[in-house]
Amino acid sequence: MAIVRWEPVRMDRLFNSLFDAPAAGNRATLRRFIPAMDLVETPDHYVLKADLPGVSEDDIKLEVQDNVLTVSGERKSESKDERDGFVRVERASGSFRRSLTLPKGVDAEGVTAAFDKGVLEIRIPKPEARKPRRVEIKVGDATPALEASETASE
Repeated sequence: MAIVRWEPVRMDRLFNSLFDAPAAGNRATLRRFIPAMDLVETPDHYVLKADLPGVSEDDIKLEVQDNVLTVSGERKSESKDERDGFVRVERASGSFRRSLTLPKGVDAEGVTAAFDKGVLEIRIPKPEARKPRRVEIKVGDATPALEASETASE
């Protein structure tokens, strides 16, 4: 039995070649578009930034339902001129959908969004901190005694 050196790079190439294989009859490689997102915490908000280059604001949908924020949309592919023969497409296109579970107590009405230069910024207000409630401790008999006239009517 021969000892074979394991090379993870070679395995990566194998997976890339399998998953990036062109569709039958299509010489261009199709890739799924998954926008990169950052989530930053500020004192008053959670700020979600999504890179959406080439996506129009009309092609973006933002929803908050059951404490889940969902960003979805579509990056449309540009037309390709195949007169010169081989075409290589590395820029991904297609529909996307990303969801984020919000912390309990977030006011969905306070979520705001802005879109500028291909970056979607969503501001999620932090829920107000729950303050402890002080419970008063009474000393002695706290329940009033029933008077004779109230007991007779029952």
